[in-house]
Amino acid sequence: MSDKLHIVGGGMAGSEAAWQAAQAGIPVVIHEMRPTVETFAHKTGNLAEMVCSNSFRSDDDEQNAVGLLHWEMRQAGGLLMEMADEHRLPAGGALAVDRDAFSAGVTERLRAHPLIEVSGEEITELPTDGQWIIATGPLTSGNLAEAIRAETGTEALAFFDAIAPIVYAESIDMSVAWEQSRYDKGETEAEQKAYINCPMDKAQYEAFIDALLAADKTVFHEGETAGYFDGCLPIEVMAERGRETLRHGPMKPIGLTNSHKPEEKAYAVVQLRRDNALGTLYNIVGFQTKMKYGAQTEVFRMIPGLSEASFARLGGIHRNTFLNSPTLLDEQMRLRSRPNIRFAGQITGVEGYVESASMGLLAGRLAIAEMTGHSLPPVPSTTAIGALVTHITGGAEAKTFQPMNVNFGLFPPLDGVKGGRRGRKDRYKAYTDRAKADWQAWLAVTAPTEEAGAA
Repeated sequence: MSDKLHIVGGGMAGSEAAWQAAQAGIPVVIHEMRPTVETFAHKTGNLAEMVCSNSFRSDDDEQNAVGLLHWEMRQAGGLLMEMADEHRLPAGGALAVDRDAFSAGVTERLRAHPLIEVSGEEITELPTDGQWIIATGPLTSGNLAEAIRAETGTEALAFFDAIAPIVYAESIDMSVAWEQSRYDKGETEAEQKAYINCPMDKAQYEAFIDALLAADKTVFHEGETAGYFDGCLPIEVMAERGRETLRHGPMKPIGLTNSHKPEEKAYAVVQLRRDNALGTLYNIVGFQTKMKYGAQTEVFRMIPGLSEASFARLGGIHRNTFLNSPTLLDEQMRLRSRPNIRFAGQITGVEGYVESASMGLLAGRLAIAEMTGHSLPPVPSTTAIGALVTHITGGAEAKTFQPMNVNFGLFPPLDGVKGGRRGRKDRYKAYTDRAKADWQAWLAVTAPTEEAGAA
């Protein structure tokens, strides 16, 4: 078998792939160019640094596809889910983490593993031999991106990923804002009060929309196109789609009662979610933006409760590249023209921290099998991980391929289950029950072992 598995990129996917391989006895080299070569969005040289948000989204493994993805990764001994659970913060029904502690924990575990080496050089060309996983994510360096384009013979698709601002908790006016999760969701008081809410009446909302639309925005360079992924739209782009769009999106007031004025119904509500374990930082939920810095402070301080807000980080925007995976990757996640190279993470066209990490987990296991002379049966498309990999390696329409979060629409339909909104709860439970049984069965026949890795 090949001597080592080389992984380019130490983000979510690369970190999880490295862990899976090393745990199976495969020596791993993680090639991570940070902090020697910096990116626009990253602030540290740690592995698995969280950039856009501190949330892994819903942790409900019975009614939510991403919660099911959490469950599958935990069952497979995923390092990132272990670290997420260890550094969890109150967030209602979501899994949010202290991002700095999470990243530091992942970095410590990987660097301490006797079979993992972390190398700091930038990989600029596609390797011709050895076993490789490219998991460079949305901020793939220009040199490597050009090498990928040259190999695939096509322009890499791109969209722009916007980052939400972070506010210092002490600068939020709690005589105006209040703590509450939507519908008081959560089993503990901390979960039920995981969000800070800032209410707006109609006049305040209209003035906010006017300011948002008029604010100075980042101008794209010639030749760039703003093909945003709908799950991460800049707030001003949403506002441009209609004045009521935000009030039915990230600023929806439903399920919230102002503890200061319980008899008054807010016209719109801005939510802030805890961003660290100390509770000193809060990110503005859904407020990714491409406004210029000066405009951001002016516009966001119009939000009731944030008139004196101090920002630990303002929003930003960066280019996000991904492959047209249905045409370029085989069912083993290998580049068809160079089968010694696998791709994993966001660069394959999945969207989200957990989705990226899950594709790293799978790519790692597929590489383990190939390096030890084994073959794995396909991951059942009835599972969350299987649904994602099936989508990106052939289930999606290549001509219209766009980044995708995990969702039940990717799963094979179930016979005899009621459709429509009224049947949704029973249908989702049936999806997750089927997925759990199929995932456990797949793990039972494919689980890597240290003995296999050493063979």
